[in-house]
Amino acid sequence: MQYMLLIHFEETPGEVPGPEAAKQMGAPYAAYNEALIKAGALVSGERLQPSATGTIVRVRDGKTQVLDGPFAATKEQLGGYYVIEAPDLDAALNWAARCPSASNGTIEVRPIWPTR
Repeated sequence: MQYMLLIHFEETPGEVPGPEAAKQMGAPYAAYNEALIKAGALVSGERLQPSATGTIVRVRDGKTQVLDGPFAATKEQLGGYYVIEAPDLDAALNWAARCPSASNGTIEVRPIWPTR
């Protein structure tokens, strides 16, 4: 079964990390990605650009509305995702707990309904 791990974290505007700091920040994710790959669990995953870059499209009464972000009035924003294969919810929750963002953000685990 496939599960989506939605990574939520608090966006804080500030300095862009330099190359060395970015490498250090990315190392835990590289290890996590490798573990997912070795286990045959990784389907896909990507980091998202900041919420301010998002755009919402709604159609109401036949009229299209386009709104620029950010949208949610919450502290945490969606920052990325993984789609994984896991035999059951417990296994997916285990992978979510191992995600580096779980220590300073929130990982939402959702089963995926197959489209085919």
